[in-house]
Amino acid sequence: MHPRTKLVINSPQTVGTKVESSGAIRLMLADDHRMLREGLRRSMSERGFDVVGEARDGAEAVDLAAALQPDVILMDVTMPELDGVEAARVIRERYPNIKVIMLTMHADQDVLAEAIRAGANGYLVKDCSTDEIASAIESVALGETALSPRLAASMLAEVRRGEAQNETEKVITKREEEVLQLIADGCSTPEVAEQLFISQKTVKNHLASIYQKLDARDRTQAVLQAVRMGIVTLK
Repeated sequence: MHPRTKLVINSPQTVGTKVESSGAIRLMLADDHRMLREGLRRSMSERGFDVVGEARDGAEAVDLAAALQPDVILMDVTMPELDGVEAARVIRERYPNIKVIMLTMHADQDVLAEAIRAGANGYLVKDCSTDEIASAIESVALGETALSPRLAASMLAEVRRGEAQNETEKVITKREEEVLQLIADGCSTPEVAEQLFISQKTVKNHLASIYQKLDARDRTQAVLQAVRMGIVTLK
């Protein structure tokens, strides 16, 4: 455990003991601002999430993630000891079942690109509503990717600054384009299925094909690659 920090666990459990819950999404908070953590803990608890612990820096977040194995972590980007992006990278590599949502004050293009490469499952700005945060937590817990609309323009700018890739061999069907566009618009799997009048299983099959063709590991990467190729547009 990091020698300069002390784990904060919001339950009568000892460090390293998993918190038993009644089926609620087990949420961990990582932010160096105490007031923000307290506000998030209160608002997320009111919405039914089981807030199992808090970390005050990135190194502590890694230790606490190992001890508690939460379902989702809300991770601040800028923290002492170990920044949030690097902490997310370590956690995602060691514990792939733990989902990480990055919280950022500003839509910095370089940080967003690093967060994507680190394997984060969601990207939100801190001034979004508590309802938006709650929705993002629920989405990533179900395997979806959560993206704040405000970040779309910055992510697009970062994508366009990247090196061009060979796209001639990547053939996307018309239906896959439709699926990608709806995903880029922020639709979940059930919403895509409803709008295209297909089953959720069919949507997942299309996504699997898209990931393979675009060499993407998740929805965010697939959308970014599709934007780069001119297949979809971000609104």
